[in-house]
Amino acid sequence: MTSAINRATEEFTPFPDHTQLPESDGTFVKNWQEHPQSILLTDSITPILKKLHPDGQYCIGQDLGIYWRLTDPPEKGAEAPDWFYAGNVPPLLDGQTRRSYVLWREYIAPLIALEFVSGDGKEERDKTPWKGKFWIYEQVIRPPFYGIYEVKKASVEVYEFIGGQYQPLLTNERGHYLITPLGVELGIWQGEYQNAELPWLRWWDLQGNLLLTGEERAEQERQRAEQERQRAEQERQRNDRLIAQLRALGVEPEI
Repeated sequence: MTSAINRATEEFTPFPDHTQLPESDGTFVKNWQEHPQSILLTDSITPILKKLHPDGQYCIGQDLGIYWRLTDPPEKGAEAPDWFYAGNVPPLLDGQTRRSYVLWREYIAPLIALEFVSGDGKEERDKTPWKGKFWIYEQVIRPPFYGIYEVKKASVEVYEFIGGQYQPLLTNERGHYLITPLGVELGIWQGEYQNAELPWLRWWDLQGNLLLTGEERAEQERQRAEQERQRAEQERQRNDRLIAQLRALGVEPEI
């Protein structure tokens, strides 16, 4: 009788949500570059996402746990991509910022999940059933796109979920991966960001133009303003020379 009551209680016990599940497994970030890299990806693609979701219904996770099953301890039932994007979901839940992304509450898988390799990449490519990251993303979470970025090798490989499994995605003529639903390309950019010259993972538009961060856009605008100022100054100087030449000829120009 007691076991029957226990089973009935378990059946009617609601699944935990993002406020009831651990938001961290207690480990440290494995390399300092992860956070700047995540910020770079988020900052530069935000204008695109705002156009895709004028209602603001999307979220981005950075080291945020995606819970896919209940385990003991709970953290064993989650994967935490270094960066992921999920569309058509609210950015807040009941007015609270997300502590985790709970699949059995959301129902919508992220569109893309990215892992930044710290070691040799075996962990991100592990296909061990129920344990390996690759297997869990492919067989359970199933984001349509899964990327593995290795800063040490200046490379990124992207897989697309086709026919029930991940297929390697081919690059275009620019060496970029086309992420069709977002209308962007993903690839490696060698340059300086946050005082570090590295092969960063970045977005481009479909014409091959780099998607800029807010700071880069502001700097570009400053450069345009300075060029316009210089152009106006050159035009003023040219007019002054012309006026001087006319007066030297005894002609008083109309100003």
